[in-house]
Amino acid sequence: MGTYLGSVAALVVRAEAPEVPWNSPETWPVWAQLLPHALAVSAGSYGHADEDQACWLLTKSGDYLQTRGDPWRALPLFEQAYERNLARLGPDHQTTLSSANDLAVDLRAVGRFGQARTLDEDTLTRSRRVLGDDHPDTLSSANNLALDLRELGDYEQARTLNEDTLTRSRRVLGEDHPSTLLSAANLALDLHALEHYEQARTLNEDTLTRSRRVLGEDHPNTLLSANNLALDLHALEHYEQARTLNEDTLTRKRRVLGEDHPNTLSTANNLALDLHALGDYEQARTLNEDTLTRKRRVLGDDHPNTLSTANNLALDLDVLGRAQEAHDVRAGAWRL
Repeated sequence: MGTYLGSVAALVVRAEAPEVPWNSPETWPVWAQLLPHALAVSAGSYGHADEDQACWLLTKSGDYLQTRGDPWRALPLFEQAYERNLARLGPDHQTTLSSANDLAVDLRAVGRFGQARTLDEDTLTRSRRVLGDDHPDTLSSANNLALDLRELGDYEQARTLNEDTLTRSRRVLGEDHPSTLLSAANLALDLHALEHYEQARTLNEDTLTRSRRVLGEDHPNTLLSANNLALDLHALEHYEQARTLNEDTLTRKRRVLGEDHPNTLSTANNLALDLHALGDYEQARTLNEDTLTRKRRVLGDDHPNTLSTANNLALDLDVLGRAQEAHDVRAGAWRL
C-alpha cells in the first residue's frame, strides 16, 4: 500500500509540475508551490515512490532551486538523484549521465570547481563513447567541462574545447539554437580571459543580437550575453557604454531573476567596476557594499565571487581615503 500511495503521489505532483524550470522564470511560481510536495514525495513521506518518478522530482526540484539562485539547497537533491540513478541504472545510462551533468553544474555554482571538473571529465568521456561526439548531451558535457577549466584558470584548454564544441553545435543544431548560442557565449568568455578583447566583443555582439531575436530581451541567457558584452566593453575602456549596458541588464535581472540571484549579483559587481572606472567612487562603494552583503548570504563568505566583491569594495574605500575600513574588509576576506 505504501508503494502504491507513494507512486500515486509522485504522479500527481509530476502532473502539476512544469517540465522545464531551468531558465524559465514563468514556471517558478508554480514550482515554488509544488517544491515542498515534490521533496516530500522524493523522501518517501507518502510511501515509497517509483524510482523513476522520485529521481525526476529530485532533479527538477534541484533545477528549480539552482536556476532560481539557490545552488546550496539544490546540491543535496542533485547528489541524491545522481547516486540513485547510478545505483539502479549504472554509470553509462543516459539518465545517469544527465544526472552527473546536473550535479557538476551545481558543484561549479557553489565554487567547487575541482570536483566539478573531475565529474565533468568522466561524464564527457562516457558520453562520447555511449552517445557519440556530436550528440547534444555530449556537446553539453563538453561545454560544462570547458566552464570548469576556465574557472580553474586553464583558459587555453577551455578555449580549445569550446571552439570544437561551438563548431559541432553550429553544424548539428544550427547557428541560432539556444545551446549553440550558449557555446558561443562561453567561447567569448575564454577569449576575454585570454585578453583577446576585440574578438570576444565581436563574438558577444553577434551572440547577443541572435539571443535577443531567438530568446527575447529578458531571457536569462540573453541577459548573460549582455553581461558578457559589457565586460568586453569595460576591458576595452569603453566605460560609459559598459555602464549603460550593465545598468539596463541589472534592471532586467532584478525584475526577472530577483535581487539575490547570483547572476544578478554578478552584474551588480560589474556595474560597480564601471562606476569606479568612471570616478563615481561613492556610488561604486554603495553598490559593492550591498552586493557583498547579498553574496555572503547567498553564496557564502568564502565563495570566489564573494571574495572578488570584497576586494572591489576595499579598492573603493582606498580611493575614498578610508584606509582602515579597506584594511578591515581585506583582513576579513583573508581570514576566510
